[in-house]
Amino acid sequence: MSVAQNIERKLNEAFAPLSLLVIDESHLHAGHVGARPEGETHFRVEVVSAAFADCSRVDRQRMVYDTLSEELAGPVHALSVLASPP
Repeated sequence: MSVAQNIERKLNEAFAPLSLLVIDESHLHAGHVGARPEGETHFRVEVVSAAFADCSRVDRQRMVYDTLSEELAGPVHALSVLASPP
């Protein structure tokens, strides 16, 4: 399973999102620190879920980072998160 597929699976399981985009932006960071030639190091996640209702922007981001802690400790160098309630 690719890193992107794993991210998508974990976010679907954790938040049952109404909408979810997992975008591999690694090609934009080629040659930068943390980038690997094979990619899958830099991601942007856009997720809309009722699980984020009544949470601050920082709390929503923390929820996503906590869910993806294993990926952030390993193959993912950078993660941009836009998490919002419906």
